[in-house]
Amino acid sequence: MTHPHAHQATSTADTPGTTLARTPPATLHSHLATHLGGTARAWLDQALDEAAAHPGAHGPISVWELRLAEAGRRCGPEHADAVRILILHAARADTDALTRVYAQGTAAERRAVLYALPHLVPGPQALPLVEDALRTNDTRLLAAAVGPYAARHLDAHHWRHAVLKCLFTGVPVTEVADLDRRARADAELARMLGDYAAERTAAGRPVPPDLHRVLTLTDPTATPPAPAPDHGRSDRAGAHGKES
Repeated sequence: MTHPHAHQATSTADTPGTTLARTPPATLHSHLATHLGGTARAWLDQALDEAAAHPGAHGPISVWELRLAEAGRRCGPEHADAVRILILHAARADTDALTRVYAQGTAAERRAVLYALPHLVPGPQALPLVEDALRTNDTRLLAAAVGPYAARHLDAHHWRHAVLKCLFTGVPVTEVADLDRRARADAELARMLGDYAAERTAAGRPVPPDLHRVLTLTDPTATPPAPAPDHGRSDRAGAHGKES
């Protein structure tokens, strides 16, 4: 999906993660208008019109919530996240509605809710959704959770642990919105990163390169941790396995 500062449109499949959360809905809509086929465009236009006309709940489930479930089948999996964000935006989904969709939805629908938060919720009311996503090991959900909404509202303690969770699970720290500003001169984050690097080194495991990048942000004079000694065995399994 096109980044808000980019001039060239790209496929949603080429820009995963929080790029969607950082892109204005109008830009998402313009991109989809030029990339969806005629049938999918017609379905999207109808879904957005329905969401705008009936934003609240009507019966057991609102019509726009049904459209969220259909997005991948109707518009293709590569565009489904953007389509769901637009439907949530058109429905003017508030925190209660977003919480309901998150609680009842699939992982893909939960992701869309997290992407939509900065577009729909001005205050910290939806932080429980971010905190829930950060407790999972679903890397796509984690990547969505560390977007601009978390950057604005997550407190320092939880934000630091979110950065570490990205390092544990292999989510690129480029997904962490506003990383440079929030990590700057954060001595506690630097300490946590140093402890994690020391644990990895003591266990004979490689230190993720992203850790060095974040450590440098906390203190540009910091010296990267020494690489783990080579004991003549492969650490490939450790590098790709989950942290215990």
